[in-house]
Amino acid sequence: MELNGQKVLVIGLAKSGIGAAALCAKAGALVSVSDGKAAEALAEQLESLKSQGVAADQMILGRAPSDEEAASFNLIVPSPAVPADAPYLVYAREKGVKIVSEIELASWFCKAPMIGITGTNGKTTTTTLIGEILKAWNPASVAAGNIGTAFTTLADTIPEDAMAVLELSSFQLETIDTFKPHISAILNFTPDHLNRHHTYENYVAAKCRVFENQTAEDFCVLNFDDPLVREKGEALEEAAQRGENKPRVIWFAHNEKKKGGVWCENGWIMADLDTETVEVVRLDDLQIIGAHNEENAMAAAACCLRAGIPLATVREEMMRFKGVAHRIEKVGVVDGVTYYNDSKGTNPDAAIKGLLAMRSEQTVLIGGGYDKGTPYDDWCKLFPGRVRELVLIGVTAGDIEACAIRWGFPKEQIYRAETFAEAVEECRKAAKPGDSVLLSPACASWGMFDNYEQRGDIFRSMVQSMNA
Repeated sequence: MELNGQKVLVIGLAKSGIGAAALCAKAGALVSVSDGKAAEALAEQLESLKSQGVAADQMILGRAPSDEEAASFNLIVPSPAVPADAPYLVYAREKGVKIVSEIELASWFCKAPMIGITGTNGKTTTTTLIGEILKAWNPASVAAGNIGTAFTTLADTIPEDAMAVLELSSFQLETIDTFKPHISAILNFTPDHLNRHHTYENYVAAKCRVFENQTAEDFCVLNFDDPLVREKGEALEEAAQRGENKPRVIWFAHNEKKKGGVWCENGWIMADLDTETVEVVRLDDLQIIGAHNEENAMAAAACCLRAGIPLATVREEMMRFKGVAHRIEKVGVVDGVTYYNDSKGTNPDAAIKGLLAMRSEQTVLIGGGYDKGTPYDDWCKLFPGRVRELVLIGVTAGDIEACAIRWGFPKEQIYRAETFAEAVEECRKAAKPGDSVLLSPACASWGMFDNYEQRGDIFRSMVQSMNA
């Protein structure tokens, strides 16, 4: 891919933005950069650009670009944090400027086959598991995207005989153009990021872009147990039957056996490979817990087997995989109480999966945080009989408390903490031997923390210090 002489604006100087700027510069573009932070707060990032040979043609710092500035470029690569309907992007698009995500940009430079994983919950676990399997098969393979490693920083370094598995957010997918993974997967749909996408329909449509450029030579791995995912998959199958050039759907399900699919049977994950049906791995041999993790494992198996990874490699790595940080991560046992860090449970559906994975009938639960505009009813209705005490933090504490009470959870079992440290200390007081303490907030971390990783790291550190 060459961008000789093209004027490119990269918006946002986090890792993906710095990688995007470097990629464009290597391709001959005239690169300009923009960030909402002022220059003095970006010293490290600007030095990183310089070290990678990026001499920014223009720097728009401390503010957003004006409409006229945005319209003066040939290509704009905005950070995933920048809404696609930001006024200056809308104006630039109307003036003919091409606007693409950093995932789209990186894909132009990637020679290796790509596996794209999206959905509301389970993306990080599934992507990480697939990444471990791919690396065992070919160490040059990578896991990148929304998982923490920016695809733009390594897309042009992956050899053709390796693979890239990408965790893809709705923010990244809403501005793709030609991005085409060989294998795509949608794990589930539940309302999320409605403050960004405005409607659930828009959110789902952004996720479904993962397969819009795939053709009959490609695969789309879908969750048969999720009604809306099933609806989208059946529409794909019907289009293919009409002769349209659509990817082959590969279903995974707990109980439904589908031709070519993956399912659970007699304690095993099974797979139909078209020529034979094979036992992939025993469920009891998995180290990740909960029905949702069985779904993640099935999705990973489907992707890897369709990618041609040997069954023995898939089985061995699935048995070895211990999960990811911040997703139902066991961080310590204190006075007979087990503490779990599920800080990545940033929406109610993820938090539901965290709560249902608890083996203890009594859980002391930390919830609350930043308001993403999603309802809490399906989560709160599970509290009676499962939650010993609900400890709430953040701006959503009042809404969650009201919802829990509406579903019959006693008000006297709800505690409102002013600080995170107070919340953790209250959990220690409330929990009894044999209980679980679960940080699974159902909300984003913003306002109290930089991100969910920081929230989870602090929780882990607090728990570990209890035994010090």
